[in-house]
Amino acid sequence: MTSIGVITFPGSLDDRDAQRAVRLAGATPVALWHGSHSLEGVDAIVLPGGFSYGDYLRCGAIASLSPIMAEVIDAAAKGMPVLGICNGFQMLTEAHLLEGGLIRNDHGSFICRDQKLRVENASTAWTSDFETGAEITVPLKNGEGGFIADAETIARLEGDGRVVFRYLEVNPNGSLNDIAGISNARGNVVGLMPHPEHASEEGFGPDTALAMRNGTDGLTVFTSAIAALVSA
Repeated sequence: MTSIGVITFPGSLDDRDAQRAVRLAGATPVALWHGSHSLEGVDAIVLPGGFSYGDYLRCGAIASLSPIMAEVIDAAAKGMPVLGICNGFQMLTEAHLLEGGLIRNDHGSFICRDQKLRVENASTAWTSDFETGAEITVPLKNGEGGFIADAETIARLEGDGRVVFRYLEVNPNGSLNDIAGISNARGNVVGLMPHPEHASEEGFGPDTALAMRNGTDGLTVFTSAIAALVSA
């Protein structure tokens, strides 16, 4: 069976939620520790949300230097699917696995809300079960979720189709171009600020009419990785 590792850092909050989403998607979750030098033979990696190292210095900056991240960087270079959610997205930018960065929300406050997104790229390892243009709703919770990059990088991300998720209806944190998630050039590494693991089970997740019918918009992120691994 496909195994997906979820790395716990000091201050991780959503590692257990991510493990549950992996299990619901049909894979075996494997708990990994940030201080380890082994990925335990897993097929994919999730960097979960939370406040690693108390968000000191910059969100994700210290965690990006944890021992296990050297293994993650090496595995990503070899094509392993890697997903960073919220704090995990910040880690991926700090580790230079993804371009750009995340800064304090433009309104200066922490935000927690159900967020509508559009899937802009359904060809990554984490979105292959979606249809391009699909509109989904998943929870969002962040204080430093504003995506930034220089104009050249933004143009490259847009031109290469590497904007994976885009905020709809409202931009909750001031992210440039309403960008909610991006990928690397190969499409195996994806980072996003909203939390798909919190919309992976019926009866839980966004409080919308759509969620009352299924509530599993986020689960497709995890089933996509399984499908990509099987097809590979």
